[in-house]
Amino acid sequence: MVNWSDFAKARAELGADFIRIIGYFREDGVKSIAAIEEAMRARSAVALVRPAHTLKGESRQFGAEPLADMAEEIEVVARRCVEHQESPEELIPHVVELRKLFDQTLALFDRETNPLVQRRPGFGKRQALG
Repeated sequence: MVNWSDFAKARAELGADFIRIIGYFREDGVKSIAAIEEAMRARSAVALVRPAHTLKGESRQFGAEPLADMAEEIEVVARRCVEHQESPEELIPHVVELRKLFDQTLALFDRETNPLVQRRPGFGKRQALG
């Protein structure tokens, strides 16, 4: 669900700001998903585009590829619906799945950034300190 190489790269590039920035990702993601869900309830393809685009870009920054891919699919289909003046109803299953995928991604991020988890390089195993 997460490209850990991209995640580690973002972590290294952001340095001490990483935890703060990933907090912004969480806040922005919650807002984007709420906006996407509201747009879907309103059957507004136009209102789907921007929050899906935002979620896509921010997700890719942290290596959350499946989340980024789903947001991109919503964005692309919504743009097509706008161009053809169609209802975005075909996106309902994607929008329903989006929140679940976002929550799963955040749980992985939380596990990876939890200071109470000891990481053993090269083994990929984690042990709780306690």
